Amino acid sequence: MLNMSDDDRANLLGSYLRARRALVTPEQVGLPAGANRRVPGLRREEVAMLAGISADYHLRLERGRDKNPSAQVLESLARVLHLDELEQKYLLGLATSRPRPQRRRKPERVPARLHQLLASVQVPAFVEGRAFDVLASNRLAVALSPRLQPGYNRLRSLLLDPEEQAFQQDWTRSTEGFIAAFRKSIGDDIDNPRFVELVGELALSSERFRNLWARYDVRSLEGGTTTVNHPVVGELRLHRDKLPVDDLLLVLYYADQGSESDEKLRLLASMAQTIPTPDARRITNG
Repeated sequence: MLNMSDDDRANLLGSYLRARRALVTPEQVGLPAGANRRVPGLRREEVAMLAGISADYHLRLERGRDKNPSAQVLESLARVLHLDELEQKYLLGLATSRPRPQRRRKPERVPARLHQLLASVQVPAFVEGRAFDVLASNRLAVALSPRLQPGYNRLRSLLLDPEEQAFQQDWTRSTEGFIAAFRKSIGDDIDNPRFVELVGELALSSERFRNLWARYDVRSLEGGTTTVNHPVVGELRLHRDKLPVDDLLLVLYYADQGSESDEKLRLLASMAQTIPTPDARRITNG
């Protein structure tokens, strides 16, 4: 599942260590590159030496023969692999001796109060689930992008829809952030049917997804500022806030007051009056 072999599913820790090892160059850790390296990144023995553990123990970790390393060992590996704080936390979360509990997965439903909020706010706003499925949105969000209406998946649109690719001014950076955030959202919930379905589809359909997924990047996709290219009003520079509500995220886009982008959003708001209220019951993937 999740485009993994049976061994990978049983050994998430080892898969992560192998993937991250391949991304660190010898020069980054002060080692000579050499002319006859047969592997990308660092050799297993080099990581072990730099982390202060034996090569045999590191081999056991990567092959899943030892699934309960100490936090000290993992922190040493994180240092060698140049993991940031979030990536180190992810690594520590993969190493546990406790069996994963059977999850009781509840359907992702948008509470009535959020529908009321979406209808009242005067900026593009929508609600998304853990897999970046759009679960509810307001008219202005749909005026900003028709792919921000219920039933669409933001990651799927980003990777497979040419109109979304043109919409994103920095598509390369957007794909990196979304896929790394998706990896974080999944965590060790690798049997979740929605995750399995989406990863399988994207792995078959998108080379970009396959390449980035293999890196095991982990990132939080938080608020910030983005620039998009709207087909009618042109370039928009927008702030993005993501607010957690229960197990969902409320996402809002807005411009600096009085800016050119603010004026363009007002134009979109007038256009949005002709858009039907988005139907939250639609569950297809667009």
